[in-house]
Amino acid sequence: MSDPNQKSRTQFNKLQKKLRHTVGDAIADYNMIENGDKVMVCLSGGKDSFTLLDILMHLQKTAPVEFELIAVNLDQKQPGFPEHVLPEYLESVGVPYHIIEKDTYSVVKRVIPEGNTTCGLCSRLRRGTLYGYAEANNVTKIALGHHRDDILETFFLNIFYGGKLKAMPPKLLSDDKKNIIIRPLAYTREKDIERLAAFKNYPIIPCNLCGSQENLQRQAMKIMLNGWDKQFPGRLETIFTSLQNVAPSQLADTQLFDFAGLMRNPQAEEQVMPFIAKDGVYAVNLPGAGSAIARDGVDAASQSGIDAANAGLDVLAQ
Repeated sequence: MSDPNQKSRTQFNKLQKKLRHTVGDAIADYNMIENGDKVMVCLSGGKDSFTLLDILMHLQKTAPVEFELIAVNLDQKQPGFPEHVLPEYLESVGVPYHIIEKDTYSVVKRVIPEGNTTCGLCSRLRRGTLYGYAEANNVTKIALGHHRDDILETFFLNIFYGGKLKAMPPKLLSDDKKNIIIRPLAYTREKDIERLAAFKNYPIIPCNLCGSQENLQRQAMKIMLNGWDKQFPGRLETIFTSLQNVAPSQLADTQLFDFAGLMRNPQAEEQVMPFIAKDGVYAVNLPGAGSAIARDGVDAASQSGIDAANAGLDVLAQ
């Protein structure tokens, strides 16, 4: 009979290795952390920031570059906030930390009418405070706990409600050019973070500023994406890959591509025109005398360029 504890330990090790790998890939792809960096991990008390700190602490020991870590939490003076939880945890794991005390709670409650979403103003006040601390303490990178699902949700929120094709970049220069924000969990799935948090039993602190109020639009995006993930496995990975594979000339933004300046060039050399058959094999139209490759791999035509192109289209139509 197999030992359930051993099985659980094996699952935990595999999951932890997977998350460390995805975080390492994101850091490498976007050059997020460099030698000599001082990285400020913004710790909210949620599963995402606990996971981020955990993995960065491991990478600090194993990475080929040396960097400094400091965990920073903003105590917004919410009623009932357990002020002892984060200091006790951070001392137990041995990471330098700082708690910023600033009463943004009163500001939000005073400005936002009762019943309205407070997340927007709360996040702006929080961001400004953390940026200020980073500048005053020689922080070179600010690490946030946004994961892949956050990025995809933001992408669709901007499409459906903002009329913009944008998301959260894995690495960002702030508007004032004074801070670089990194999101090392950019490749990491939320459900993997949830599993790790359950294994590690992090002391999660819920946001009770607004009764853990959900942003309804973001919640709708989460439900949509989770539905796609269950019904069409791999779809979310494909969508995220599309964010890394942008073709401005195939969109419609005149600020990104000079559509108005497009000009034909009658002197340009003829180019190879590929046709793709049903099984993914190319049927190629060569200038002057080409050949279309049918599904069995044999030449479908060896004739004029126009006939070869037609033959390639015939293959596609089969």
